[in-house]
This record gives sequence, C-alpha cells and structure tokens, in this order.
Amino acid sequence: MTMKKIISRATICGFALLAASGCAKLDEKLYGSKSLDDPNATAGAADLNGVYSQLYGQTDQANTYALQEHPTDEMMGPTRGTDWGDFGTWRKLHTHTWTPTHNQVTDTWDQLNIGVFRASQVINAASDNNIKAQASFLRAYFTFQLVDLYGQAPFRDPSAPPSSIPSVKTRPEATAFMIADLEFAETNLPATSANIGVANKAAAQALLAKVYLNKAVYTAATVGGPFTFAKADMDKVIEYANKVTAAGYTLEPAGKYFQDFAWDNSEQSHGNIFGFYNTTTSAPASAKNRWRMGLHYNQTPDGWNGFTTLADFYNSFEESDERRGVDYPGLTDIVGLRAGFAKGQQYGPGHKALTQRSGKPLDFTEKVDLNFSTEAQGIRVFKYFPQPNANGTVNDDNSSNDYVILRYADVVLEKAEAIMRGGTDPLGQTALSLVNSVRTPRGATAFSTIDDAKMLAERGRELYWEGWRRNDLIRFGKFNDPVDQRPLATDKTRTLYPIPQRAVDTNPNLKQNPGY
Repeated sequence: MTMKKIISRATICGFALLAASGCAKLDEKLYGSKSLDDPNATAGAADLNGVYSQLYGQTDQANTYALQEHPTDEMMGPTRGTDWGDFGTWRKLHTHTWTPTHNQVTDTWDQLNIGVFRASQVINAASDNNIKAQASFLRAYFTFQLVDLYGQAPFRDPSAPPSSIPSVKTRPEATAFMIADLEFAETNLPATSANIGVANKAAAQALLAKVYLNKAVYTAATVGGPFTFAKADMDKVIEYANKVTAAGYTLEPAGKYFQDFAWDNSEQSHGNIFGFYNTTTSAPASAKNRWRMGLHYNQTPDGWNGFTTLADFYNSFEESDERRGVDYPGLTDIVGLRAGFAKGQQYGPGHKALTQRSGKPLDFTEKVDLNFSTEAQGIRVFKYFPQPNANGTVNDDNSSNDYVILRYADVVLEKAEAIMRGGTDPLGQTALSLVNSVRTPRGATAFSTIDDAKMLAERGRELYWEGWRRNDLIRFGKFNDPVDQRPLATDKTRTLYPIPQRAVDTNPNLKQNPGY
C-alpha cells in the first residue's frame, strides 16, 4: 500500500506558491464565473465552495492528519514487508526524524497555504457578510493548523501583484490574526446551519476556545515552552465553551458514544459542531480512509492493513469503557467488525473467524514493530465505520458518515482544562465535575481528583484518532517523551515542523525554525 495524495493543480504553480501562499493563477476562477483576480469581481456562494473543498483534504490519512497523529503516543504506521514502506515517511513521523524536505511536511504546507489564499480571495471580493464570515472562519482554521504545525503563517494579499513576495506573520501575530477572523465570523455567522458542513456561530466559538487554550504555546518565548497560561485566556476558553453549551449541543448519552461517527451521525449526533457533510449520493469528504487505513485485506470491507495504536494507549482504557470498543448494531452482527479498538481474533460475516493471507488466524496483537511487522501485528482502530448492506456487502465509496472536526465533548474538556489552569466559570462548574460528565456515560469510573496527567489521558480517551493528540501533548509538555518504537526523548524543537526547504529558498521573509 502506498500513500494516497490529494493533488491540486495549484501545487504545480510557480514561484509564489513555493514562496509560501499561492501562485498568481491560484484557482483564479475558483468556482465562480468571473476571476477573483479581477478587482471588479464579487465573490458569491459558488466561490465559497472552493474554500470548503480545500478543507476536504483533512480527511486524508496523510498530511495534516498524519502530522498531528503519527508523532504521538496513540498512532504509528508500521512497515509490513513491502507494504507501507513509502520511503520511510510514516516511520520518520513517529520517530521525530523528519527533515525540511519530508514529503508530508511539504505537502501539508502547500495545502494549508492554498486554503488561506482561497479564503482571502473570497473575503476580499465578498459583499455578503455571511459569505465573508464563512470564509473568515475557514481562513482561521487553515491558519490555526499553520500556526500549530509550523509556527509561521505566510500571507499574500490577493490584490497584490503576482510578483509580490508573501509577508510572514510570526506565531503571536498569526494568533491575533485568526482570533480577529473568528470574532468577525462569530458576529456574522447564523446561529444554526443546514448541516455540519456549513459554519455557524458555535463553530467559531468552539475554534476560539481552542485558540485561547493554546495561546500560551503560540506566544511562548521559547519553542516547546515553558508555557504560562494567562487567566484572561482561560476565562475566554470558558466564555466560548459556555456559548457553545447555550446553543444546545450536548454529550451523547450512555451507550451512544459511537453515534457521533456512525453512518447516520447527521441525524443522531447531539454534539457534532462542524465538519464535512456526506450522504449516500454525495460524499465529497468521505470518512472511508479512517477505517480502510487499518482494516485487513480479508475483513469486510477490505482495507489497506496499515496504521495501529500503541499498546500503552490501548491499555489506558478501563475494560468497562465503551470507547474502548463495542459490538455495534447493524455493523457487528452483519460483517463482524466492532466499533473502536480491534484486538485479538477478528471475525467476518456470519461470525466466521478470519485468517491472514497465509492461512494463520487473523489475530491482532499488542506487539508491533515499526520497521518489520507482520500483517496481523498491531491493534487497529475503527472509530468511523461504514454501513453494511443487509446481504453483508459494503459499498463505502459514498458512505454517509459526516466527518467531524469540532465536537462538543472536546469543548467540555477544554473548559475543564481552562478551569484547572486558573480560569473562573461564572456557572460554577468544576474541572472535576466536567471531566466526570464525559467519563461516566462511557462506563468509566468517576475520578475523585483531577490533575494534568488525568486531564491529558482523558482527552486521549475521548478524542483518540480525531487529529488533536499532538496539539494536546505539546500543551501538557509531554510530546517529546519516549513512547513505543521511540525509546529516547526528543528535543523540544520537534514541537514545530520545519518550514519546507523550497519555501525557505524562495521567500526571504521566511526563517527556518529552530533545530533544523
């Protein structure tokens, strides 16, 4: 299995893209009828679709998602014979040995900067404040990922001449920039939207809470800390979290954790705030990568037999915790697949015990080797899963699972963390009560006390494989700790990725990050 890539024609553009933000002809028509390079053009809803479509790359198993998950304590991509070697791209992420020429470091930079530029085009040309607000929210999201991953944010004004070199915002400057975008978005977005794929006020509020929670990381004097969490910032996290709660989002009831990710989550979820809307007839941002990347070739549906979790992470769950894995009605009884973590003997339709290609039992083991694994080694994760047909077949090309980026349980835990870090909740809730409000419905034992270690671990158990783990580990000062297959601590400079070498070479405003 080789890595799949989303290829945009923009990636073959010339100097300005290499310089950082997009070339002169970068989607000059977007999806409208008149080029947004034309100063007389007005951006409409069709142009906004071009910005949303750039966001769909977040569902790929590579790039942004891989950079946020593979270097952590909850994911690795082992090489299995000739499968998943890919010139070491996955191994280098897990072992923190990437360089400024790493393919995913470069591709992610391109994708995020294209997103910023597309959104800026719409913001500059839109007259409708709702369209402008949606584009502002999307630009803030792309900027958030740039700030989080790379610590710098190039910016090219769409009205500037093609020969202009993009300016570069420092990490604190870019943080202030995305806060301003999100404040505008919150003011001008509607309170509700037609579906999860259209930004509303709660989406802006949820992202604002995340920005303020991480502001200490983004404004620290030294890469990797130490971090000073200002009470004013923690109070902002709480303020925005309370607004999301007031909008009516709730946690899933007991026994319903996986309905946030199932094929009918559009109708069943109480807590999904923003993501990508998919149907059985149109799935532009299908979640199928999330199950295919771990499924063995002989499972239903068949998969790519790739990524695994780490045994220590799996063992951090109590056996009673629903999030560890359950038989899911309409899934397990038809094709044998369970929701959550998959460990031990695997089964197919009719509860038939499955085998490997060699004929040996398909028994997923805790033991896994990053460099030399067999096809059955490693615990797999199926947080998203397809809807089987009654006859046991699965057509997952148009799976209707909405793909989730912002979720209410994340907001609740962010509020708890902000209170733990010195923030004041006008509603009088405590960090302990909020964490237990997430744990208890899942069948996990309630905590009697809360501290940094428990808070970080609970965020992992609730949000595993959703693309936030690296961000959390850095904020808690644990990103560089040894984990399975990475026995030694790494330097704090690894909390930022390098600026791609070709971007540094072509934009004198960019400065390479420390340690590279």
